[in-house]
Amino acid sequence: MNPETKLFIDGDLVEAASGKTYPNSNPATEQIMGEVADAGLIDMERAISAARRAFDTTDWFTNHALRLRCLEQLRDGLVKEQNDLREQIAAETGAPMGICGMMGPQCDMPISFIEHVLQTLSALEWSRDIGIAVPMGQKTRRLVEREAIGVVGCITPWNVPLQINLAKCVPALAAGCTVILKAAPDTPWSATLLGRIVRDYTDIPDGVFNVITASDPVEVGDQLVTDPRVDMISFTGSTGVGKQIMACAAQTVKKVFLELGGKSANIILDDADLEQSLLSCLAVCFHAGQGCAINTRLLIPRARQSEVEDLLKTYFGYIEYGDPSSDSQIMGPLINRRQRDRVLAYIAQGVEEGARLLLGGGIPAHLSTGYYVEPTVFVDVDNAMTIAREEIFGPVLAVIAYDDEADAIRIANDSIYGLSGGVWSSSEARALGVARRIRTGTINVNGGNFYSADAPFGGYKQSGIGREMGREGIEEYLETRTIAIGVG
Repeated sequence: MNPETKLFIDGDLVEAASGKTYPNSNPATEQIMGEVADAGLIDMERAISAARRAFDTTDWFTNHALRLRCLEQLRDGLVKEQNDLREQIAAETGAPMGICGMMGPQCDMPISFIEHVLQTLSALEWSRDIGIAVPMGQKTRRLVEREAIGVVGCITPWNVPLQINLAKCVPALAAGCTVILKAAPDTPWSATLLGRIVRDYTDIPDGVFNVITASDPVEVGDQLVTDPRVDMISFTGSTGVGKQIMACAAQTVKKVFLELGGKSANIILDDADLEQSLLSCLAVCFHAGQGCAINTRLLIPRARQSEVEDLLKTYFGYIEYGDPSSDSQIMGPLINRRQRDRVLAYIAQGVEEGARLLLGGGIPAHLSTGYYVEPTVFVDVDNAMTIAREEIFGPVLAVIAYDDEADAIRIANDSIYGLSGGVWSSSEARALGVARRIRTGTINVNGGNFYSADAPFGGYKQSGIGREMGREGIEEYLETRTIAIGVG
């Protein structure tokens, strides 16, 4: 493993102006693995200035062929460095190696998704002629053109860092934008290595792509969001921080893309095969539940609750965890001690509010290190309880009984969030009908999986604004202009 410890600003790998660094820790071992540059205001100023200059003075945003070539080089560089990336991501996120390969979103899959961006970029219509009209008596030919929005600040989280770094930066670069990537403090190497790959493998002009890591995400983050030279902020993280970013961005009326929290409902209809459908509940253990789109509410027919409880006890007994090198385990630790304490506090609150703890609920006794929490299932949960309302971001499932189909739909939609969900039924038509009544940006039916390079991802309500991936993922970073030409 050969991590990059420096910032990437204006084409160079550089130390922080202050010379400061901060430690990067492994959440599975609780050990410090190394250091990374700790950026401050001077460093962010340099990055913003470089990105602004590169957009305004180079042909990056107009030279489509250059962008395509450079992004092909970036893809090839990532593939060559893939083994190092995989090891670093596993180490700094705590994710088992099994979900860093092609069976998970941590490394190999996000790199493979770049191919779809390249194909979309090659086929994108940048200008179209919508013909002649006679508005206000003036015969006019109209062109509708699309171009890059400008300088984009990408602010990314720690749960699937490379996935989200690439899902933001690659489409933004493809659109012709210049980028400042501000990485999450807990997963800096997943970003800094991108700077090294851009330098060593690509012809991307200086200043087009920049990487900032900092122990204090607020200081440099606020600077990025409020600077008038930045045209757009693309943020993935909590709804609370997203609201603050939206308010700050309003001062300069810059565009925001927000992918925020979720409290998704997995609806088991009364005609569903319980043995098959309940296996999907184990997804709450995937990466220790640290995923915004994970279904953390399970909605079940009230009459079948006893059967559900027995099956859940059996199925959750299959979950093994504690070996970061495993290719078969799906669950690792939480990212840090603070997050583990937060999850344990939610579990305590669930008990206090009257939910019944079916299994789990504490720190596993068989592991002496690592920020692990046992897979935890609550039953007898009311949708008004805190554990059913708020995003816990841990391996915690809230089981809620419903009376009939209408009640299940009501409960699923009774949330400030609208990111994802699931529906199970022996009738695909019935399941699809229910899915279309759930107010979410993505939803899986009978075990389907929305996660792919060509499918847009994002949420309704307080789960965010805009879409990543798919063609829509590039379009987020484009402006539209109409040119009207007088005729005759």
